[in-house]
Amino acid sequence: MLEYTVTIKNYLSKHNAPCITPKAALIDMDGVLYDSMKNHVEAWYRTLIPLGIKCTKEEFYLYEGRTGASTLKYLFDKHFNQKLSDEECAEIYAVKEKHFNALATITPMPGADRMLQRLIENNIRPVLVTGSGQGSLLDRLDTDYPDVFKPEYKVTAYDVKEGKPSPEPYLIGLSKAGVKANEAIVIENAPLGVVSGTAAQVFTVAVNTGPIPAQALFDAGADMVFPSMPDFADHVDELIETLRNTR
Repeated sequence: MLEYTVTIKNYLSKHNAPCITPKAALIDMDGVLYDSMKNHVEAWYRTLIPLGIKCTKEEFYLYEGRTGASTLKYLFDKHFNQKLSDEECAEIYAVKEKHFNALATITPMPGADRMLQRLIENNIRPVLVTGSGQGSLLDRLDTDYPDVFKPEYKVTAYDVKEGKPSPEPYLIGLSKAGVKANEAIVIENAPLGVVSGTAAQVFTVAVNTGPIPAQALFDAGADMVFPSMPDFADHVDELIETLRNTR
């Protein structure tokens, strides 16, 4: 708990905030609620290699959090100095979706249900904040996590202009939840998502559910990094209590 207190006080000092009184948790989807990143990576790889983009599967973990259009525009500009239109992005992304949907069934992230239960029992409202427009996953949320993510508390690729790493998605999440930055926490797993959360000045917890080193999440600005979702779920109560009692 002492380590939590030091970290929280650093956040308060950095943002000149009197306290953190979490009322909402702004939660990413891929890699947080679903063990889906390996499928996204494979689908992107199968889509882009035939188009002449020389890429590795590992690099797509670093693009996680961007909208599909943002990822495509970035890569085509990087590799071909080509500016894709929104229509071109939609056509390529449709191919990526077909590859994604043909892969093995995605499973909920182990420990995510317990994490959500602990947040709810601490009177913290879950708010979805994802850069994804992957309908096959978004449509599963109500089945896999019933009565958790209300329609009015969802931010997806269809709600943003810029997307992560811009703070825009998390600022929209704050607005939908009706809370200030120091009345929320962000739960992320990707460096670009961490950059987005911290840019919105929200206390940002990273859960390292992928192959990237934990230091990459700290370097992106994460206030805390947990090694797995089950580990984070084990510590939610302690973290929330410390957040509420640290001044």
